Amino acid sequence: MARMKTCLCLLAIIGVVLSDPVTYFEESFGDGLQTSQDARFYGISAKLEPFSNEGKTLVIQFTVKHEQNIDCGGGYIKLYPKDLVQTDLHGDSPYYIMFGPDICGPGTKKVHVIFNYKGKNLLTKKDIRCKDDVFTHLYTLIVRPDNTYEVKIDDEKVESGNLEDDWDFLPPKKIKIDDPEDKKPEDWDKPEHIPDPDAKKPDDWDDEMDGEWEPPMIDNPDYKGEWKPKQIDNPAYKGKWVHPEIDNPEYSPDDKLYKYDDIGFVGFDLWQVKSGTIFDNILITDDEKYASQKAQETWGKTKDPEKKMKDEQDEVERKEREAEEAKRKEEEEKNKKEGGDDDDEDDDDKEEATKDDAKEDEHDHDHDEL
Repeated sequence: MARMKTCLCLLAIIGVVLSDPVTYFEESFGDGLQTSQDARFYGISAKLEPFSNEGKTLVIQFTVKHEQNIDCGGGYIKLYPKDLVQTDLHGDSPYYIMFGPDICGPGTKKVHVIFNYKGKNLLTKKDIRCKDDVFTHLYTLIVRPDNTYEVKIDDEKVESGNLEDDWDFLPPKKIKIDDPEDKKPEDWDKPEHIPDPDAKKPDDWDDEMDGEWEPPMIDNPDYKGEWKPKQIDNPAYKGKWVHPEIDNPEYSPDDKLYKYDDIGFVGFDLWQVKSGTIFDNILITDDEKYASQKAQETWGKTKDPEKKMKDEQDEVERKEREAEEAKRKEEEEKNKKEGGDDDDEDDDDKEEATKDDAKEDEHDHDHDEL
């Protein structure tokens, strides 16, 4: 009997170790899904076999490329419940999780991580910066059954923590309300400072500066102001009195903040002012290692060639700009030179005309003399 139990335990352990990752959705489009028209909403979704992530890790992963150098627009993905009506997908369609980059001007460049809890969409308290260049970037959200999470960009961790700490899923454990049983101590109101009992009034101190007067008054160089004894720390001072915090009666712990039942769709529902964003390599799974493996097989293989291609393109464009600039300067120099030759010819013409006029004047003068 003991041997059978041992064998069963070994089988159970081997089964866990060798179990294949569960992939709820996986799609690489090759050229990706690209937004194509400026200033419009986009919505697209794919149906999943409904599942729950209870007791399991949930990984959401996809790539985003803002090749249009986006100035304002979303790049986030959503998980929806199974009752979503795909033909009626819009910005107010209820969702479970929203994750991904959002850019709008210089002030908004963040990674959204929004969880729906009891009908409310909860934004993270942390500021997670997104990438805002023209390259492809990989975004990964990991939600674990111990109520922890991790956000990765380009397969590198950029944020992590506890769901209860970084979102307002639950009311605070402690609240600052007046405890009806607590009373301020009678001896609490003591001044912060008291007169120094050892300080004495100087013998030459004059309390009466104003007397009967006939001559004008002047400042008294010996006047020291109103006399007060020095201040010392009050040994009975206990600080500002505040009511103590008490347990919040509305707080109730929830060890399944991470859990969603009947996840049935994955999709994009976003607004873009400037179109051109490319989405690809979408993966919904329960296995972190598998997600990292797929990251290197997709984004990992293309990131370096993509950068090389961009550098080469930039170099070509730089040379074209330099050639155009050189041609422009050459034409300017040519125009200046041609303009200078014309001026010389005009000067020669003017000089000849002046000589002819002079000869005519001489001829006229001789004729008059005759």
